Amino acid sequence: MDKEKKSNGVNKIIEYLKASIEEMKKVAWPTKKETYNYTLLVIFISLGVALFLGLLDIIFSKGLEYLIING
Repeated sequence: MDKEKKSNGVNKIIEYLKASIEEMKKVAWPTKKETYNYTLLVIFISLGVALFLGLLDIIFSKGLEYLIING
């Protein structure tokens, strides 16, 4: 009985892996150019968000500093 349970578990894992491989074959993978373009897009958006948040931080820091000093 114990051996059957182990064998059944191993069979399930093997079937899962086979099904996963079949699904991976169906995936429409991006081309090298698309991957490059998407990578650049992510980098520039990240830099833009970082710049925006940095500017907000400076503005709020200066505003709070002004309120504390002149408050």
